[in-house]
Amino acid sequence: MVEWRRYLHRNPEISFKEFETTKWLTARLEEMGCEVHHPTETGCVAVIRGKSPDSRVVALRADIDALAMEETGDAKAGFRSQNAGAAHCCGHDAHTANLLSCARMLLDLRDQITGTIVLVFQPGEEKLPGGGRLISESGILQSLGVQAIYGLHTSPAHAPGTIGVIKGPMMARPDEFALDLIGKGGHAAAPHLAIDPIVMAAQFVSAVQTVRSRSINPLEPVVVTVGKISGGTAHNVIPEKVSMLGTIRTFSRETSNFIAQRIEAIAAGIAQGAGGSYHFSYDEGYPAVINTDWATDVIVDVAESLHGPETALWMPEPVMGGEDFAFYLEHFPGAFFLLGTGSAKADSLWSWHHPRYNIDEDAFVTGASLMAGIALHPNATGGGNG
Repeated sequence: MVEWRRYLHRNPEISFKEFETTKWLTARLEEMGCEVHHPTETGCVAVIRGKSPDSRVVALRADIDALAMEETGDAKAGFRSQNAGAAHCCGHDAHTANLLSCARMLLDLRDQITGTIVLVFQPGEEKLPGGGRLISESGILQSLGVQAIYGLHTSPAHAPGTIGVIKGPMMARPDEFALDLIGKGGHAAAPHLAIDPIVMAAQFVSAVQTVRSRSINPLEPVVVTVGKISGGTAHNVIPEKVSMLGTIRTFSRETSNFIAQRIEAIAAGIAQGAGGSYHFSYDEGYPAVINTDWATDVIVDVAESLHGPETALWMPEPVMGGEDFAFYLEHFPGAFFLLGTGSAKADSLWSWHHPRYNIDEDAFVTGASLMAGIALHPNATGGGNG
């Protein structure tokens, strides 16, 4: 697993460009004896058939894409990315190596498998429209008769040997907005002859925070963040336009749409008041990850059975990050959990998407066995069948 993970870490490919990764994965899976399908241009779906293959069908998912960024960190010096502008700084290399090892374990246990196990090596989790959506809408999982699906994500907030679990809402929907505030350019020494979009932008950033604090139930999890502002070229020039990008994190489409309407109303008021204009756009991202209760119980049961009662840690609240695993949960019951990978010795306490992001590879002991155990669990498709 360590060897596979480090190979993938050295050779990252960004979302929907995972061509070499797909070739490598296909070769490994076919060497093991898996049946391999390619429903999307990159990524693949492997199938392991046991006794009575149509009686129960469980899917396990890993995402294979890297981020478009550069990485740092001495702990990764021996296997740092060799592809400029791409880095596995979110743990997808670990997800892939973990599920690949799970495939090997399950093939060794094939005589104990009742039904079919489907292994989804998904492209493009980091980029809309999301590989999870493309796989779900391809029909491959439906044609294979999938009844439930499970996935995991590395977590620097949890120690190796533990997992984070929660029932119901687990991860937010990451919707996006873009705003242009348009004024009238001019000389910085004569602001009365111009319409300053930088002043408008400053007013907007402050005013938009009131959406969360004054327009939403304070008990509802919501985040509104302006993540990028660009405008201006020199110290003595009032620019024509300022552009902004932001994100809305909620657990319902209705709340997100309402917030988008409020944001646009604020932008319109500020622009009108200054004598300028605006252009606003809003894009829905991934749905929220909503775990199925009984599927979460399966994860906990496997974790405690294999690794002890202290393995599964109940999360006190959802995570406001987004995950396109949510698309699978719109088609099938299932659950998502966090695999503990954070430790000081591995320099792996850095947050997701940080250039020093790393994992403690001791986590593989827990991760691969958990995924295999979930696939073999008699209740993995619900209702105690199997």
